[in-house]
Amino acid sequence: MKIRARSFSVAVSVMLAVGASSSQALAWGREGHQVVAALAWDYLTPDVRNTITSLLSQDKDTLTPPDFVSRSTWADSWRAAGHKETGEWHFVDIELDHPDLAQACYNFPAQTGLASAGPAQDCVVNKLPQFEKELADRTTPTAERILALKYIVHFVGDIHQPLHAADNHDKGGNCVRIALGGPRTTNLHSYWDTALVSELDPNPTSLADKLFMQITYDDKQKWQQGTPADWAQESFTFAKQYAYILNTPAGCSQDSAPITLPPGYDAAAQTVVREQLMKAGVRLASVLNAALTTGQPKP
Repeated sequence: MKIRARSFSVAVSVMLAVGASSSQALAWGREGHQVVAALAWDYLTPDVRNTITSLLSQDKDTLTPPDFVSRSTWADSWRAAGHKETGEWHFVDIELDHPDLAQACYNFPAQTGLASAGPAQDCVVNKLPQFEKELADRTTPTAERILALKYIVHFVGDIHQPLHAADNHDKGGNCVRIALGGPRTTNLHSYWDTALVSELDPNPTSLADKLFMQITYDDKQKWQQGTPADWAQESFTFAKQYAYILNTPAGCSQDSAPITLPPGYDAAAQTVVREQLMKAGVRLASVLNAALTTGQPKP
């Protein structure tokens, strides 16, 4: 039987209203992150749900509504509220012309204190295991465990957005302008963040319901394997094979004209986004179930 917390739809509506004026490019946009969190909720064990609910009930931060789905966008709200030092934690810029994961992640700096304290030069591949370890450790201060939970919920989504794991010296596609028909334009990064998710379904709760019904038992068993580094490499491959087939020059140019997407690009991109959202939901649940059930982060 499918289980869905219907109260999430109210929280989602509130969150969309609160954040509607923001123009900052966010991974998956608010809707995509909420889809990932809603999917993950379906795969959490009852005990883990209770633990998460208990942790979030102690969180007095007001940047987002307090429920699990709304907290999936907290890390973006925190960054936008003046914490630019956390900005690079959301992605890993593996360059198309020199795909070196270690270089893209500043050679994986060691954690010397609380994970939420930095350093600024780090990446999503390195931050996720740090926050998983803190969440799993019952001796971690409660405030830090709450932060770890909120970052994990967000960063698992981030790492599955292909343009958060690939770069053509163009700020992850932010410098590539594309035409949407008529006078409408956007950039390649925002197109993958938000436009494609809205094309699937502009309602996060409805989209999560649809995607849940498409995930098979075999999908779940296969997708919950691997590490953040594996997931980043997978996203990089999708970016190279699907996002960056436009043959745009590397780098950022202020004078570049908007590019018209070739036939079939949008349909193929939708397929990738649909699969990545489903994988992210399954993997987020796996990470949280492992950390909060056994007391150990997912290996």
